[in-house]
Amino acid sequence: MLAAGGALGAGALLAACGGSGSRSGAGSGSGTSPANAKPSGPFRFTDDRRKTVSLGKVPKNLVAYVGSAAALHDYGVECTGVFGPTTLKNGSPDPQAGDLDVTKVTVIGNVWGEFNLEKYAALGPGLLVSHTYDAKALWYVPEQSAGKILALAPSAAVNVTGVPLTTPLRRYAELAAALGADLGSAANTAARTRFETASAGLRAAARAAGGITVMACSASADSFYVSTPSSAADLTYYKSLGVNFVVPNKVEGGFFETLSWENADTYKADVLMLDSRSATLQPKDLTGRPTWQRMPAVEAGQIFPWPSEPIFSYAKCADQLEALTKAVAGAKKVS
Repeated sequence: MLAAGGALGAGALLAACGGSGSRSGAGSGSGTSPANAKPSGPFRFTDDRRKTVSLGKVPKNLVAYVGSAAALHDYGVECTGVFGPTTLKNGSPDPQAGDLDVTKVTVIGNVWGEFNLEKYAALGPGLLVSHTYDAKALWYVPEQSAGKILALAPSAAVNVTGVPLTTPLRRYAELAAALGADLGSAANTAARTRFETASAGLRAAARAAGGITVMACSASADSFYVSTPSSAADLTYYKSLGVNFVVPNKVEGGFFETLSWENADTYKADVLMLDSRSATLQPKDLTGRPTWQRMPAVEAGQIFPWPSEPIFSYAKCADQLEALTKAVAGAKKVS
């Protein structure tokens, strides 16, 4: 479930987005090793806040939101520090970390609102990287300390909402290239080809599905959230490929409709894309909810785990396209 970078307030934002312990459930990638980045200079990148970072050489000691770091890693660019959901309570990697070796990065903060300024400064950061949802704030950089954080190093933000998946994919690839990645390497070329093949596969599956409807949603203890595809980069792209999404009527802040559990079965769908991150409720947690049990997709067992914060690399997005293709192709019309 995408969120509005403060437009809905931190409480609603975290509830719908899975909170500080969120997980994506992304796959392990393309099965090939990314090319090693070969930094050189100079460095110049204009981000999606229309801010240009221009340096005499490629910055070292990159620090990034964990999803940004995971995307850069897939292109062969490594970060020194990360912030955002990096490890689970048992110390294992959060799926939002993708293929990052979390034992080899300094974790600046692991939950919403946590960003250790002293640890960050000690790294001698050369560049701070994160998503943006409003072309202003950096995702998971606390508003109350943003001034001090941003004074220590230049920053780059990639917009991940209101655009199709291919846009942040392209932008993260461009940033990786500016940081020294070889986008023409065998691994990176194979990942992009796989993404394109997977996109064609989903288009074919959606065409053959015969009107199968899909609802992107997220569950918390108090509420059930139904996403509108127009705000989420992945959903927007899937819709362009022919996936028939439920569109909620009362969208808040442009992102989702919040329903009480009494009204959670307002919309009918054949397949549920359920936010799979660790702080959201999963099917095993919802067996006592009558409205959940009455949903046609639930009765049919047609529930697809959805990492609502994608890792914006071609390898990870290909994983999701392939999984959704399988779910759509195997679904029956039940609503």
